[in-house]
Amino acid sequence: MVDSEENKNETVVSNKKEDKRTGICLIKPDFIIEVSVRTENDGSKEKENSNEKSDPSDNSDGEPAKKKARGNRRKDKPRGQNKGRSVPFKTLREHNFCPWLADLTAELADNKCNYEKCAFIHDRSEFLKIKPEDIGTECPLFKLTGKCPRGLACRLGSKHISTDGFNIIDHDKYEAFEKLSPPVKNKIDKIVLEKLKKYQYDFARAENIVTKYNWSSEIFDKSGVKISPNKNQEKIGPVLDTDEIKLRLQEKKTIDWKDKVMLAPLTTVGNLPFRRICKEFGADITCGEMALAPKLLKGIREEWALVKRHESEDVFGVQIAGNNPGVLARCCQVLSDETEVDFIDLNVGCPIDLIYRQGAGCGLLNRTSILESAVKSASEVLNIPFTVKTRTGVYADKPITHKLMPKFKEWGAAMINIHGRSREQRYTKLANWDYIEKCAKAAEPMPVYGTGDILSYDDYQRIRSTYKTVQGVSIGRGALIKPWIFQEIKEQKLIDISSSERFEILKRYTRYGLEHWGSDTRGVETTRRFMLEWISFLYRYVPVGILVHPPQRMNNRPPYYRGRDELETLMASSNCADWIKISEMLLGKVPEGFNFLPKHKANSWN
Repeated sequence: MVDSEENKNETVVSNKKEDKRTGICLIKPDFIIEVSVRTENDGSKEKENSNEKSDPSDNSDGEPAKKKARGNRRKDKPRGQNKGRSVPFKTLREHNFCPWLADLTAELADNKCNYEKCAFIHDRSEFLKIKPEDIGTECPLFKLTGKCPRGLACRLGSKHISTDGFNIIDHDKYEAFEKLSPPVKNKIDKIVLEKLKKYQYDFARAENIVTKYNWSSEIFDKSGVKISPNKNQEKIGPVLDTDEIKLRLQEKKTIDWKDKVMLAPLTTVGNLPFRRICKEFGADITCGEMALAPKLLKGIREEWALVKRHESEDVFGVQIAGNNPGVLARCCQVLSDETEVDFIDLNVGCPIDLIYRQGAGCGLLNRTSILESAVKSASEVLNIPFTVKTRTGVYADKPITHKLMPKFKEWGAAMINIHGRSREQRYTKLANWDYIEKCAKAAEPMPVYGTGDILSYDDYQRIRSTYKTVQGVSIGRGALIKPWIFQEIKEQKLIDISSSERFEILKRYTRYGLEHWGSDTRGVETTRRFMLEWISFLYRYVPVGILVHPPQRMNNRPPYYRGRDELETLMASSNCADWIKISEMLLGKVPEGFNFLPKHKANSWN
């Protein structure tokens, strides 16, 4: 429901009360679990005042035991991106059935694998002996299309696998599905990938534009030898008017950016199944995960998977990152020519060390001439909007984005999305919306979006009513913690969602994941891994019904609490082992030796 005047006054009072305990999310006393110390790892209890004395023999270097233990904990504690983590699970080829044979029907039983050195299993009876247990009885791909490409390897194949281990096809449903437009778009053609890998793709349009802006068009192969972007193409000379005709602004496709709510591009967790969930809750615009432009140009299949788009994403963009205007322009050309996207976004805000040190992401803020060439070239190559996502600057005390705003407009950007923190701040401080508004005024009439700390309709309404030059918002962590935030904004009310409803969301995600990554063991474990990454954000949601003063604020952490039922308590756990339990309720038991450590462990949350 929409807040009444009385509710608004209560919200003001509650904000003041919470401000007295900075960073604390107040929980109703009946739900609080009393513990003396909140530990660093997974929520286990630890007594604050222990009468046990330390053993002197354990402290051979003379350092006080308590200080030494504290130092070790600080050293061992995973920080930031958790760079030392291992891959949770990887299926070996010799443990999987050959994909070429798995898809065969009984009519094609005599077909053989064509690869002499194929490492997969080829004996059906031998594979069935080691095949893990099924995780369900209804394959989402078979239900959707009438055929499961995983065949015998499918972990939900009871309805489409015959007793002798061959794939069954519902021909009527499959033929009808084949006539429809594919639900997932932007599956890159193998021929295009081969051309990219062999440097045979024709980038003449991008090369001409890059050369015009006095930027080198040279590229190098893997061994460092300089080559032409197209080996069959002569060296590009002076650019003439007849070589390329610049699109006039009114000839470009446009997007109505006014008053839209966008799902921000999210590395790892912003995958296609998650975006489908957000679209169902009402997100207006979606954007894919950050894709590295050099890898796209090398034809790396895993990178091209990031640009896939579901049919429900009616306004969809691709975000790219790179440090070279020539590479970015060529990347924009191939994306424009080979995929269906509504806009392309340049990442000028990624704070990750590896990206920054290469001069990409936030590193472009220090290289204005390169940034200028990149934006000018890319926007001219495209017939769709070229947008930029950036931060306030590199350092907290030296914001510089307001100085770039008029230049972005002059260089040809269609929209700027500003994350209200610097690279140095990452996520440890509240977003500076006053500064975002300052940037929006400097960029008028070019649309400017803001992002940061929106976790409820209350946050959205407060920002939209206060900062009126900002034309729209994009939501990142808020959508990960509670994807129904888009529904809250549309319906203008705070939603107290139950644990069973939250579990149904995870069920849908499971189905979408198995459709997208496959229903064999590899697809099941890929779905599990990305689900666990999402749960590392999802558990931070505090149910409205147990809050003293709703709504929940982004960086306010609750004390240990129990939910209104067992499932809600389980979903609130910060223990990775409990997240795995949730995944097992949907995807079956984890493989032997499975482990998980979240990739995104923000410093603003334990």
